[in-house]
Amino acid sequence: MLRPSLILTFLRELVVSRTLPREPEPDLVMDDPEQVAGYAEAGRIEGVMAASYLFQSARISQVIRGCKSVLDLGCGPATQLAQIAQLNPDIEFTGIDLSPTMLSDAERHVASLGLTNVRFRLGDISRLESVPDQSVDAVISTVALHHLPTEQLLADCFRQIRRVLKPGGAIYLTDFCRLKSLKSVLCFAYMNRRYQPHIFSLDYERSLRAAFLKEDFVALAAEYLAADVRVVSTFKVPFLMIVKTADRALPAALKQQIHSLQKRLIPRYRRDLNEMRTFFALGGLRDDPFS
Repeated sequence: MLRPSLILTFLRELVVSRTLPREPEPDLVMDDPEQVAGYAEAGRIEGVMAASYLFQSARISQVIRGCKSVLDLGCGPATQLAQIAQLNPDIEFTGIDLSPTMLSDAERHVASLGLTNVRFRLGDISRLESVPDQSVDAVISTVALHHLPTEQLLADCFRQIRRVLKPGGAIYLTDFCRLKSLKSVLCFAYMNRRYQPHIFSLDYERSLRAAFLKEDFVALAAEYLAADVRVVSTFKVPFLMIVKTADRALPAALKQQIHSLQKRLIPRYRRDLNEMRTFFALGGLRDDPFS
């Protein structure tokens, strides 16, 4: 059952005719130690983003199944990446981020979990200078592309993905799409303000204001990526979108692990997960790993 606030936001987006102008984030790199610590702590796996993390981890696991090496663009504090790596211990992951402080936090987090299949590199995701041509089996990115200041840099990032990916490689990129109404932006950004620090809500608002259009992703996927890459989004209102290659069957043990994590979510987070599943299913995303 969708919350009334989400229903109102959904209806508002359908009737508003003009889309908000894009407002790039004022600072490309979050590198202040206190800011990074607050952001990372609020966004860890048991926090308000738990449903989103599990949704993306399960979906990404379907896409990267059978891969040996995966590159994560804009990994941040590695909360999402660490969960994916835990679910896929036979895959080697490399996280790239432009913030040294963020990467230090990511390294501590991965070490605390005892993970040995994750490493990190400092780098610009629109250049990927340290990554050789056709050297990775898959490229993923979770809610990081909006940090790029311009559409040109987003195009550069897509060009780099094509360069570093092996022929036939897997892709899973997900990010916000720009909303039409400022009221919608504020609704989403501050919906969980009671459960998280203000800095986390403020960063959420800035991210939504900085989001690209779904049409931008569709155009860039068509220009730079393989013909079998799909762009899907939440139904009618493209709040979130995914650029992806085909899903692959999950082994029974991994699917059971995902179901176990689903059951461990508190009721509020299970509701969030089910809303994501519903909106994406209505938008055309099939092969639900939680069913």
